[in-house]
Amino acid sequence: MNTSNQNAGGPMARRAAQGNNRMVQMMAVFFMLGGVQAATQFFAYRFQYQPQLGAHFNHIYAPWSIIEWADQWYFKYPDIFDQSMSMGVLVSGVGLLLTLVVRMVIDNSARPNSSLHGSARWANRGDIQAARLLPKRNSFFKKLFAKKSPQNDFVYVGAWQDDRGVTHYLKHNGAEHVLCYAPTRSGKGVGLVIPTLLSWGQSAVITDLKGELWSVTAGWRQQHAGNKVIRFDPASPKGSACWNPLDEVRMHEGFEVGDVQNLATLMVDPDGRGLNDHWQKTSQALLVGVILHVLYKSIYDGTAASLPYVDAILSDPERDIGELWMEMATYPHINGQNHPVVGSTARDMLDRPTEEAGSVLSSAKSYLTLYRDPLVAKNISRSDFLIRDLMHHASPVSLYIVTQPNDKTRLRPLVRIMANMIVRKLADRLEFENGQPVAHYKHRLLLMLDEFPSLGKLEIFQESLAYIAGYGIKAYLVCQDINQLKSRETGYGHDEAISSNCHIQNAFPPNRIETAEHLSKLTGQTTVIKEQITTSGRRIGMMHGNVTRTMQEIQRPLLTPDECLRMTGPEKDENGRITQAGDMIIYVAGYPAIYGKQPLYFQDPVFAARAAIAVPLYSDKIVKQS
Repeated sequence: MNTSNQNAGGPMARRAAQGNNRMVQMMAVFFMLGGVQAATQFFAYRFQYQPQLGAHFNHIYAPWSIIEWADQWYFKYPDIFDQSMSMGVLVSGVGLLLTLVVRMVIDNSARPNSSLHGSARWANRGDIQAARLLPKRNSFFKKLFAKKSPQNDFVYVGAWQDDRGVTHYLKHNGAEHVLCYAPTRSGKGVGLVIPTLLSWGQSAVITDLKGELWSVTAGWRQQHAGNKVIRFDPASPKGSACWNPLDEVRMHEGFEVGDVQNLATLMVDPDGRGLNDHWQKTSQALLVGVILHVLYKSIYDGTAASLPYVDAILSDPERDIGELWMEMATYPHINGQNHPVVGSTARDMLDRPTEEAGSVLSSAKSYLTLYRDPLVAKNISRSDFLIRDLMHHASPVSLYIVTQPNDKTRLRPLVRIMANMIVRKLADRLEFENGQPVAHYKHRLLLMLDEFPSLGKLEIFQESLAYIAGYGIKAYLVCQDINQLKSRETGYGHDEAISSNCHIQNAFPPNRIETAEHLSKLTGQTTVIKEQITTSGRRIGMMHGNVTRTMQEIQRPLLTPDECLRMTGPEKDENGRITQAGDMIIYVAGYPAIYGKQPLYFQDPVFAARAAIAVPLYSDKIVKQS
């Protein structure tokens, strides 16, 4: 039984069916034109066309010539015209009859259907060029007059080897986001992160464990990409720029309450699990009131508003805590009047039973213990830059957020605050002109977030991925495996929206079967021809009496989970350094998957030279913008 391509799903099946239909249609048109041509040539032969009438018979006349001749001479030679028309009808009729037979043979003949069970395949050069990861080959004149695309707006998503063994870098310069699955020590840094940071010339925010990316890329970004390079290492005794989260609060037009509420929520929810109990909720409300009080007091009294100062006034051993509540309830914050939120917070604490008030205060102070570290307190008590500078400063700005492995966990709340503020403050408004969005920023921003799940669940980030591209922000997220994103305890749960909002997903050989299954599903199903041979005859005979061969279409994944787990990884020397690139897969929404290779920056002389540029001795500082 034959299954028609028209009943098979998928674009490849539809293209095959459309190809057969086009062939039949072209045959019909060809024979109809052939009939007109036959009528024209037959008339010329019978008429014995003379040179003085325009041409010789050995010429091939245009098919529509007989129409012109009939308009001129039909009334003189009706018999010749009738015979010519009959000849044309005969030729067209025989041809259309042949076309009908061909159509019947196509519809009724048994043939392999290459896309019956799936049409997945590996991408070729044309697919990669259509996905805008590889430039198209243009002629000399097209190259001469083509509009040049800025070469400093690319991120590297992999490499691809053509049939001749030549390796081509795969670069993307669109606004869409990128998600990378790369286990530890798989080469994501030397293959993707470092090449991107050594070519992207716009602003960037880089999460940098151990400071390796700073030492390799900051020199080129400062000296040749024209970036202000800022190293924010809050637990470092020297060399770190300072950033005070309270300087980001907008103390005008009523924004201060919302900004402080968002800040306090992040402080009491360091893992992103939500405010699930009474003590978290009451601690958040208390911190909102105290922080607002400190902010207004700093304006009128000249004190320093910072999170260490908030902890200091809540833990002052020489002052009864009741005095603070009375000060908050009576202080003239706005035009000589008490701020309603601050006053309400103070009255709530005064009205609580002593034991409950003590528990609320104790819980709130527990979320401020990080800021008792004198190194952290020094680095967050003033600001050498503001979040707004990342996209609005005169020069592009590269912010390296450095957290040493020993401090990564305890510094997570501070890093989460910074990441949250980056999204909220840089994607706050969008202006339109003639129905089109207008860029209100000076520089695009790349969020190069290595070990992204280690920040915990950032709900604002998951929600904002759908729209921050319109604000000039491009995210490049790196995780170890899909389980980190889907974790219910530390990730975004089974219904996470991170992967669905990333136009490009690339992957190194995975370590976990769950990630391999995810990649296999992304690659798709294909149809293969299974040959089955059946033999019969005597067991001791020299030859089989009968051999039957059966061809059958069956389904299989283009890349099975087992094949995904056994992808060729990078080769390493005895010291663990990568010496030879491994395989990787690149998925672009709407296009076939690309079976690629890992790019290695140290094997490229351009990247190697850029990485060798000396690292800056000091972090840049930006004068506080008014």
